[in-house]
Amino acid sequence: MCGIVGATARREVTEILIEGLRRLEYRGYDSAGIAVIDSHGDLNCLKRLGKVAVLSDSQQQEGLSGQTGIAHTRWATHGQPSEENAHPHLSSDRIALVHNGIIENHEALREELSAKGYQFLSQTDTETIVHLIHAELASTKDLSAAVKAAVKKLEGAFGLAVIDKQQPDKIFCARSGSPLVIGLGIGENFIASDQLALRQVTDRFVYLDEGDFAEITPDSFSVWNRQGEPVSRETLHLTDKTSTVEKGQYRHFMLKEIYEQPSVIKEVLQGRIGKKKILEQVFGAEAKKILDTTRRIQIVACGTSYHAGMIAQYWLEGIAGVPCRVEVASEFRYRKFVVQKDTLLVTISQSGETADSLAALRLAKTLGYASTMTICNVAQSSLVRESDLALMTEAGPEIGVASTKAFTTQLVALLLLTVALGRRHGLSAEEEEKIVVGLNSLPELLEETLALDKAIYKMSEAFVEKNHALFLGRGVQWPVAMEGALKLKEISYIHAESYPAGELKHGPLALVDDDMPIVAVAPGDKLLEKLKSNLEEVQARGGQLFVFANKAAGFKSDKGVHVINVPDVPDVIAPIIYTIPLQLLSYHVAVLKGTDVDQPRNLAKSVTVE
Repeated sequence: MCGIVGATARREVTEILIEGLRRLEYRGYDSAGIAVIDSHGDLNCLKRLGKVAVLSDSQQQEGLSGQTGIAHTRWATHGQPSEENAHPHLSSDRIALVHNGIIENHEALREELSAKGYQFLSQTDTETIVHLIHAELASTKDLSAAVKAAVKKLEGAFGLAVIDKQQPDKIFCARSGSPLVIGLGIGENFIASDQLALRQVTDRFVYLDEGDFAEITPDSFSVWNRQGEPVSRETLHLTDKTSTVEKGQYRHFMLKEIYEQPSVIKEVLQGRIGKKKILEQVFGAEAKKILDTTRRIQIVACGTSYHAGMIAQYWLEGIAGVPCRVEVASEFRYRKFVVQKDTLLVTISQSGETADSLAALRLAKTLGYASTMTICNVAQSSLVRESDLALMTEAGPEIGVASTKAFTTQLVALLLLTVALGRRHGLSAEEEEKIVVGLNSLPELLEETLALDKAIYKMSEAFVEKNHALFLGRGVQWPVAMEGALKLKEISYIHAESYPAGELKHGPLALVDDDMPIVAVAPGDKLLEKLKSNLEEVQARGGQLFVFANKAAGFKSDKGVHVINVPDVPDVIAPIIYTIPLQLLSYHVAVLKGTDVDQPRNLAKSVTVE
C-alpha cells in the first residue's frame, strides 16, 4: 500500500527521505513525491509518476534540499495515477501533507472547502485533508491544534504527516486505521508507515497506537491519545540485520524469499517444539486458560492468508476435532451471523495491518467471541497489539508482493495451534509425536524440494504463451492449488483458477482443451485414486497436464502429461511441501514473460485500506 516517510533534523534530509521510499517500494505504488522546507523557509514539492528512481533523478537535477520534509509512494485509490494526484498535497503554499488510507466523506468536505474558496488541483480524497487543516489554521497558529480539529471531521482510515513552513522544524502526525511509527535519532527524528523505511538511520522506534497524534522535532517527540491527553509509548530497540532486505545473489526478492523458507521455518520451530511434543508456552501466558475453554474456531483472513486458513480448517477438524469456519475478512464484516459459545476468533495476516482483518477483529470484540488470536509476522502491528493471543511467524521482512515465506510460516504456526487444541480434544501423545517428527523434518524436505528448481523452470516454458490455466487438488491440497493459482495470476498476469478436482464435471471441464494447462497437486494420499480419475477426464479432452506428485503416486510423463516428482513426505506437512513447486512455477513463468515479479501491477504488499 502507500508509503510515508518524514524527517526533521539538523542536517539535510532529502536523501534520507528518498532512501526511505526505496525501502518501501515492495508495497506497490504508481507515483512518488517529496516536500521539504529549505534554508530560506520556502516549501518546495516535487512529484513524479513511476518509480522512486525517477523522483530521485529529478530531485538531484533540481537540487531540492531541506532539513524538514515528508515523502510518499502512492497506490491510486481516488483519481488515476498522475503527478497531480501524487502526494504530497499542498495548501496555499504553506503546508504539505502525505496520507495513507481512504477518507469516506471527502466529497462533502470538498464541497464545503470549495465554498470557502479553496481550489482543488487533484481528484484525491487526500487533498481535502490538507485544505481542511489550512482552514483550521485560520483560528489557531498551532499546527497540532489545527490537525486535531481537522481530524475530528474525517470519516475513514488515515495515517498522515504534515509540515508547515511557518513551523519549519516540526512534523505533525495522526493515526487512525493506518500504521505509523516514529524513529528516534540524535538531533533528528523520523516518521514512517513502516519501520523498514528508517532502518538506515535508526534502530529505536515508537509505535503509535490507534487514535494517537504525535509531534516530532529534531530534539523531541510528543504523543497524545485520541482524547488529546499526553501519553507515553514504549521505545523499542530493533536488532534484526538490515541484510534481510537486500536481494544478495538473487535476481528478485521473491526468489530469495522462496529459497529462505528452509532456514526461516527452522527458526520458526526453534524453541517451539521438542523431539516429541510442541511447547505450548509459546502461545503466551494466557494461552492455557483460553485454549482450555475453546470449543470452536472462526478464522478470518484475506488473500494468501485466507488460503492458509482453509488448510488449517482441514487440520483443526481432522486432527484436533475442533469445528472451524474460515471466512474472507471483507465479507465477514458485512453480514449477520451467529456467534457460538466458546469460539476463538483467529486472524491471519503477514503485515498485521490488513484493513479488513483489523476491522473484523474489532467487530468480533463486540459480538461475543470468547477470545481473539492472531497469526502474524510483525510484532508491533495493530493485530498483534489488539489480540488476546499472538503467535509470530518469524518470517522476517517479506519484500516481494506475492507472499511466499510468510504463507509457509503461517501454515507452521497454524499446525502448532492445531496440536495445542488437539491435546484437549483427544489427540494422543503418539499422534502428536508423529506431527512433531514431521515438523522437525520440514527444513530438510524443503531443501530437497527446492532442488527441483531446474526441472520446474523447464516446465514453466510451456506456460509463457498461455492466457489461462486451471489448478486442481483434492482435500487439503485444494487450497494449496488455490494458492498456486493466485501466485500465477499475481505475477505473470495469466488468468488462473483453482477447483477441487471432483468439481471438473460440474462446469470447468467445458474449458479444457489443448491450449489450457492443467496443474495438479497429487501427493499419494487417500484421495489419490479419485484424483487420477478426474485427471483422466482432462486427458480425454486433450488437456495438457502438469502434475506434481511423489513417485509412489505412479504418474509418468507421456504425451500431454508432464510430471515432476516431489519428495515423499508425511501427509500432515504435505501442504507446506507442495506449495514450493507452485511458487517456483509462478516465479519462472513471470520471469519468462518479463513482468515485474516483485512489484506486480495494481497490487500492494500491505493492504491498509478497504
